[in-house]
Amino acid sequence: MRWTQYFIVTSKETPKDATAASHRLMLRTGMVRQLAAGIYSYLPLGYRSLRKVEEIVREEMQRAGAIELMMPILHPIDLWEETNRVAAMGDVLLRLGGPEGDWRASMVLGPTHEEVITEIARAYLKSYKQLPINLYQIQLKFRGEARPKSGVLRTREFLMKDAYSFHDSVESLDEGYQKMYDAYCRIFSRCGLPYAPVEAESGPIGGDASHEFMVLTDAGEDVVALTENKDYAANTERAVCAPLAQDNAEMKAIEEVHTPNQRTIDEVTAFLKTSPSQMIKTLVYTGTPPSTGKKTDAPAEPAIFVALVRGDHDANENKLNRAAGKAWAAASGGDGASISLELADEGTIKRLTGADVGFAGPHTLGKSGVPYFLIVDQAVSVMRNAATGANKTDYHAVNVNPVRDFAINGERAIVADIRNVVDGDLSPKGSGSPIRLRKAIEVGHVFKLGTKYSDAMGATYLDKNGKAKTLIMGCYGIGLNRIMASAIESNHDENGIMWPMSIAPFQVLVVALDPRDDEVMQTAANIHDALETAGVDTLLDDRDERAGFKFKDADLIGIPVRITVGRKALADGVVEVKLRTSEDIEKIAPDAAIERAKSLAYAGLVTA
Repeated sequence: MRWTQYFIVTSKETPKDATAASHRLMLRTGMVRQLAAGIYSYLPLGYRSLRKVEEIVREEMQRAGAIELMMPILHPIDLWEETNRVAAMGDVLLRLGGPEGDWRASMVLGPTHEEVITEIARAYLKSYKQLPINLYQIQLKFRGEARPKSGVLRTREFLMKDAYSFHDSVESLDEGYQKMYDAYCRIFSRCGLPYAPVEAESGPIGGDASHEFMVLTDAGEDVVALTENKDYAANTERAVCAPLAQDNAEMKAIEEVHTPNQRTIDEVTAFLKTSPSQMIKTLVYTGTPPSTGKKTDAPAEPAIFVALVRGDHDANENKLNRAAGKAWAAASGGDGASISLELADEGTIKRLTGADVGFAGPHTLGKSGVPYFLIVDQAVSVMRNAATGANKTDYHAVNVNPVRDFAINGERAIVADIRNVVDGDLSPKGSGSPIRLRKAIEVGHVFKLGTKYSDAMGATYLDKNGKAKTLIMGCYGIGLNRIMASAIESNHDENGIMWPMSIAPFQVLVVALDPRDDEVMQTAANIHDALETAGVDTLLDDRDERAGFKFKDADLIGIPVRITVGRKALADGVVEVKLRTSEDIEKIAPDAAIERAKSLAYAGLVTA
């Protein structure tokens, strides 16, 4: 391919609203063009890379035994109502407009395809003999992203590979999950990404277990917890740490201190001359427990849940919701299902504590007579002589001690890990290695869905004994656009992109410095043609421009290998070979340059 015959539009200007390196460079290299917020056109250079990512993903899916299909983007909303995900997805689920009764009013744009694939499975997967099976597609997804940003890292339209497996046993699911996990490792290795698999929350997709594949970069919006010795890795939504040791200081007598208008942790600790780590935050929530399913049950009423975390810690919503389910189950005999909690309103807090917001504490809550469940974070359970609210407006208490001053275990009280890990916490594996928090980009996610969707949609099969059983499912997604952006985030310098060989739009750039010179152009064209014939994607820069201008474009676009053909070098019988990742220049004969470029290109395409 010749530059003058291709469509490449580079720019020297840095876009004002582009903060992520990948966003800036994809715009400057003319790989993408923004049409609207979160919506991008892929121009020829960018589309070549995207298709190469797609090819790697497709090869590894087939290698893992997955079978490709294509599902529609338009979904009947009835399917989503079957799984109760219309409310769970909220505004993320994009609906078509139209007058009442019009067909468009009953359709949504697919943000994911669990419902559609389960509808296919319940129609056709009727026997254990058809299992296991893994079906996948590479398809556009649409999501009502409120704040699209960072270029193609967070968009409203994107390309996803989503796969769904169906099984007749948990053991089969575990085996299929591991196959996809291994395939993902191969995909990200082949794409040149410095990835890290981490334990993760399943979120609105649901399921029993999941892992995210993260690329560590400051451009990421996720935060992961990684131990220094690499024995543990998890998204902070899921991460746990080693329990904190008991503080064995001598317990002192409780004292009340007048703290007028001192409500926040910073205000109170400054006033009391203590530290946030010596404060107990008392957080009041409400949540409606799940019904037991008995016909005689009255509708469940909202319950009050009080969570205690240290002043320098933050409550983790997912952990807290799970702990609330366990607390409810311990008292009522429920199934322990997670309860979705919301912060209590001012009236509820005042009714429970007898005080204004900002003065709640655990030690005298029972005096109000209002029933509640107490969830004590493990770090609070080992504190000594802590400061906390006195359940009295404008007063706090000091020297409050768990167990002595309030129960931490019992019919309506439990100790649980309900906080976010912090930098410096220790590995939960017992190694003593410190946890470090890093920003990251999620490029893939694998889930053990279990029977969440097949139960909801009645997807069953007949087992060996002819009995109807519910299909067990797995789900596996990769963001192809994010792979491109993550590769750039991980491989760039101040001059531009440094593409991994496997997904570079072109593998070799031949630069003709003197395009008006017949010998230069003939040599450059010969090198280009020989490489193309050998299956190496090669671009010939035949523009009549200054050498410096061409070299700047070459560095910006980031093609891995550059072969420079100039009049002076040819007089000595050589051309120059340079890697984008190195400052070294190798001067060798044109034929040797062809062989060198071929070996570099082939080496960069080795299958993981």
